[in-house]
Amino acid sequence: MQLKWLEWAKQMQAISQAGLEYSRDVYDIERFQQLRELSIEIMQQYTEVESEQIRELFAAETGYATPKVDVRGVVFRDNKILMVKEKIDGHWSLPGGWADIGLSPKEIAIKEVREESGYIVEPIRLLGVLDKKFHAHPPSPWHVYKIFILCEIAGGEATTNTTETTEVGFFAEDALPPLSVERNTEQQIRTLFEHLRNPQLPVFCD
Repeated sequence: MQLKWLEWAKQMQAISQAGLEYSRDVYDIERFQQLRELSIEIMQQYTEVESEQIRELFAAETGYATPKVDVRGVVFRDNKILMVKEKIDGHWSLPGGWADIGLSPKEIAIKEVREESGYIVEPIRLLGVLDKKFHAHPPSPWHVYKIFILCEIAGGEATTNTTETTEVGFFAEDALPPLSVERNTEQQIRTLFEHLRNPQLPVFCD
């Protein structure tokens, strides 16, 4: 369950962001700026991130606040799941990342798997859509939806992306590597294996 202080800070940030976008009254703008500063103070108080860094993150967001979308390609081979070792933390995740403007979820899955693992894939079907706040991820300043798309290998070969990933591998359910829990949890991976064993399962969704 999401930490209460984090939920408050996110809600305050969303309200202030929308207010700064649509308000025209100078006094309302001032109040929304103050609300944003309070959300920054809350985040800084309970994390190790400097307030200026948080301010820059929040200031970069404009318009009506909506969840960010994280797309993950799910690739199985010989009952093992494809994972890549993240350069940022040295742990393993499903290939994927933030959704790009102008690309569909399937196109993002193809792009991310190719860039991070070297494999060319064909998206088959949607497996699940999760709300990150309901899962055992570290606290995040953003409200995030995670999309999991089953893909089949159509070509390519294992190749690391030196800017983001350092290794590529396939892992059995009972031999998972240390996971990058910012990106995926053990329970999520096990749910994906359940769908491998039983393709008739419905799409999982929070």
